[in-house]
Amino acid sequence: MTELTAGDKAPDFTLPASGGATVSLQQFAGKPLVLYFYPKDDTSGCTVEAVDFTKLSADFAAIGATVLGVSPDSVKSHDKFAAKHNLSVLLAADESHAALEAYGVWKEKSMYGKTYMGVERTTFLIDGSGKIAEVWRKVKVPGHAEAVLKATQAL
Repeated sequence: MTELTAGDKAPDFTLPASGGATVSLQQFAGKPLVLYFYPKDDTSGCTVEAVDFTKLSADFAAIGATVLGVSPDSVKSHDKFAAKHNLSVLLAADESHAALEAYGVWKEKSMYGKTYMGVERTTFLIDGSGKIAEVWRKVKVPGHAEAVLKATQAL
């Protein structure tokens, strides 16, 4: 599978989300969408990333952008994660890995000599027409939310 790059049409998705919502790509038509994929609720890096996006949520909202985090965790897990860390970003559950695979972020990883399938931390900035404007792969969390905000403001 070829990796998605800037200029590609963003793959469609419909996923259950925190708070009992359902989200799909069409909902965000005409507005920027920050779609970030992360490995697991309530782990250190994923918590810092979600908290950083939450801290900037008013800035994203001011430019009409939505931030949506996606992981293979359940909606119940997302709700607990959001409540525990007072998160305001929307979190979607992709337990079937359909969106993870469509966006090319469900990959073989290795740790301590063992290989397994998991999420490669990746963020896609999707413009109002549904095209990918920018992609951040193998994200390093410190400063990432700020860099995404800056790119979103430049759209």
